[in-house]
Amino acid sequence: MTWFMPPETAPQERIWMAFPRESETLGEGSVAREAGYAAWAAVAHAILEFEPVTMIVDPTETARARQMLGEGVEILERPLDHFWTRDSGPTFVQAPDGSLAAVDWIFNAWGSPDPAEWTNDRGLAAFIAQAAGVPLVPSLLVNEGGGIHTDGEGTVFATETVQLDPDRNPHADKARIGAEFARTLGAEKVIWLPRGLTRDYETFGTRGHVDIVATFAAPGKVLLHDQADPGHPDHAVMREIRALLEEATDAKGRRLEIIPVPAPETLRDAHGFNDWSYINHLVVNGGVIACGFGEDRADARAREILSHAYPGRRVVSVDAREIFARGGGVHCITQHQPKARA
Repeated sequence: MTWFMPPETAPQERIWMAFPRESETLGEGSVAREAGYAAWAAVAHAILEFEPVTMIVDPTETARARQMLGEGVEILERPLDHFWTRDSGPTFVQAPDGSLAAVDWIFNAWGSPDPAEWTNDRGLAAFIAQAAGVPLVPSLLVNEGGGIHTDGEGTVFATETVQLDPDRNPHADKARIGAEFARTLGAEKVIWLPRGLTRDYETFGTRGHVDIVATFAAPGKVLLHDQADPGHPDHAVMREIRALLEEATDAKGRRLEIIPVPAPETLRDAHGFNDWSYINHLVVNGGVIACGFGEDRADARAREILSHAYPGRRVVSVDAREIFARGGGVHCITQHQPKARA
């Protein structure tokens, strides 16, 4: 059977998240850890204005999660390693009859050589699928949800340094990956980006996830990260990616309309050039949960662009600086479950 991944703008049943647990990623010291917990909780509460949220919680964090999330968020206990549900969780797809299923990609913590880093996470997709009451679609591809974007009409974005990463899929090539995307996502065409943002190749990086670079607002319409400052290394990265997309066509043969989304004005944090991006937003029923970076002018400009790109949806900003400091954004810590089609 060939499955189909609907666009992220399709009606949704709920959002899945994972609550942080003490780890190197969460940070050292109580101040850093509390900032991380608060950032995840703020995203969950923002989503609740639009649709239900189910939070997977490691048993060591249950009491804290219940206190910070309140009664509105459903909590399911399960041992966790990481808390980036877009990547360690399943990708929801539909069968030809509209019923739902969940793709179980192989997860190896973004190419980590240490199996101890993903022992618990390897079963997370199956756990979520069972909780959602949908069948599991197994896959032998090492992949993460943040490494793909689809327009819902057969076009998929991917990145050469992710799916072709020898620490992920050492024997794969574009043809094999394209065939697996066709089987699991209904892909008719894969548009391959050469790489991701510069910071994404450092300690907490994913080695090039597309969901911080480009996304489909609608078929044929692409929101693209725009780093205008030539002093930032992502200026050259995005110039190359934009040139590629300007020449690309989608699965239906259309040229892409590119909508640049300017990066925040802040270029650096305590660790060097940042990768702050408004592309890493979450589309929900009737709304968009956007990343905010404490810059009134830039955050407002991003909300305006997103409002035009997603007409009829209310755009809400949530401060994402503490999430980005740990390696991702709002899209990275969430996984949407589409509604089954009748």
